[in-house]
Amino acid sequence: MLDSLYIGASGMHAQQLNIDVVANNLANVNTSGYKRNRIDFEDLLYRNVIKANGLIGSADNVHRLGVGAAITSTDKVFTLGDIKKTDGALDFAIRGQGFFEVALPDGSRGYTRSGAFQVNRDGLLTTSDGNLLTPSIQVPADASSVSIDVNGRVFAKVANESQPIEIGQLELANFMNPGGLNPLGNNLYVPTQKSGDAVSSIPGENGLGTIAQGFLESSNVKLVEEMINLIIAQRAYEINAKVVQASDELLSISNNLRR
Repeated sequence: MLDSLYIGASGMHAQQLNIDVVANNLANVNTSGYKRNRIDFEDLLYRNVIKANGLIGSADNVHRLGVGAAITSTDKVFTLGDIKKTDGALDFAIRGQGFFEVALPDGSRGYTRSGAFQVNRDGLLTTSDGNLLTPSIQVPADASSVSIDVNGRVFAKVANESQPIEIGQLELANFMNPGGLNPLGNNLYVPTQKSGDAVSSIPGENGLGTIAQGFLESSNVKLVEEMINLIIAQRAYEINAKVVQASDELLSISNNLRR
């Protein structure tokens, strides 16, 4: 009887984490470049229950009973979000696969789908958190405008030049399994053994997307889908709570038996 209490509790705990994941997705519905989380469940270890031999024969009387459920992973789903026009000169959206590579404060490399860049005091392109875009692109101090073509070539309009000059080449990175990336927050990801190493290339080549200036990628969270997931998680939590309640009632009956 006690097993059913623990089984129901494991289901309640798993569904609580499921609701947490849905809540985080809904909270980031308007976060540029955000990718929704997907939660996966697994059944826990099984135990063997051996029954006595029947009258007819000694067939296999070992029965295997499960002991509950647990969360196996919470992976990112890297489907493309909608591309929205912002008219910002340093807003870059990736039309297709790929990530922008940035230098993190500890010297390692991070990757992001959010293309809202700005120019720091040294003229270098950075994210809104100050992480340098790599390879680095420096905007001249006298530049009056910055433009980028679909293949990542960056140009600047400067004084005494009739035509924009090329100031750098933007590159994108991709992974064998993007869903295995480790999210750090602030729309940043770092590689893991599950994701594989980053492979960099020019936008539009080797399966990578192209660059759209003046646009940002929206979150890929779909409100209707998340609301349905929330309802399912609530009902599953309620059912597991009923299992705990029923087990408690049966235990109460057993404890109150009279001779």
